[in-house]
Amino acid sequence: MVSDTVDGHEVLARSKRRRRGRGPSRLYSAPLSLALISPLLALLAFAFLYPVGKLLAGSAFLPEFSLAQYQRLLDQPLYLSVLWRTFQIAFVVMLATFLMAYPVAFAMAAAKGWWAKIVAACVLIPLWTSVLVRSYAWIVLLQRNGVINRTLIETGIINEPLRLIYTEGAVIMAMTQVLLPYMVLPIYGTLRTIPPDLGQAARNLGAGGWSVFFRVTLPLSLPGVFAGCLMTFILALGFYVTPALVGGPQTLMMATLIGQQATQLLDWPFTGALSTVLLAFTLIVVAVFRRALAFNKGFGNV
Repeated sequence: MVSDTVDGHEVLARSKRRRRGRGPSRLYSAPLSLALISPLLALLAFAFLYPVGKLLAGSAFLPEFSLAQYQRLLDQPLYLSVLWRTFQIAFVVMLATFLMAYPVAFAMAAAKGWWAKIVAACVLIPLWTSVLVRSYAWIVLLQRNGVINRTLIETGIINEPLRLIYTEGAVIMAMTQVLLPYMVLPIYGTLRTIPPDLGQAARNLGAGGWSVFFRVTLPLSLPGVFAGCLMTFILALGFYVTPALVGGPQTLMMATLIGQQATQLLDWPFTGALSTVLLAFTLIVVAVFRRALAFNKGFGNV
């Protein structure tokens, strides 16, 4: 009996090895696979790694090693305040997109037929529109003689236009609208993988609707939540177009500051220092999110 079981395991293992041997990864040898992807690697190295590496090296290593640019960043409170404001706005945008995206993703996962297609279209169509166009649309809405101010004045709610444009609130609203699909899609993808039988089993055991959501659905969807939060937070950290158009001098963010140093002042060493600091903090955020996602593996049992 034991020998039959052992023989069965050996046959199963051999069949798995044969299937792996016939997989797509075995169709090409390692040198041929490397040759096939070499044009992409060359393009990545030439168009991304080399210019970014040269920019970062110019902040401290070219023409000679010096930390003067980083000392300049620490000596002037303006730059640290811009960095802190960037992280504050990015965090608020991430939180706002999560609060708005989760119900939408939940509705997309629960919808059937044409309703699912309509909800998906409402989420995806904004991605087909340029960020520049959407930012100008917010200017039309929020400017002094814009749609919102005119509506409020005509309805008698206010007597004079409000200052809506070039404020931190305008930047947060515009960035939230632009980044919303990047939060919806990961959460939707995770919710679609949750078996409906789990919720039904919880209800059969006496759990209510909210209890099923907080003890079953939400914990199982946390990988999608973490992925969406990571994407929106990183994109918000490096957002340039929307803060530059909708924001003002008092809402200056790191990407706008880096653009000013590079294009207007032509101070490339200091531009490299600012970029290095922003990149370092971004990598720290990625590491923290990866740690949180690894910790989430046993979270579903809470």
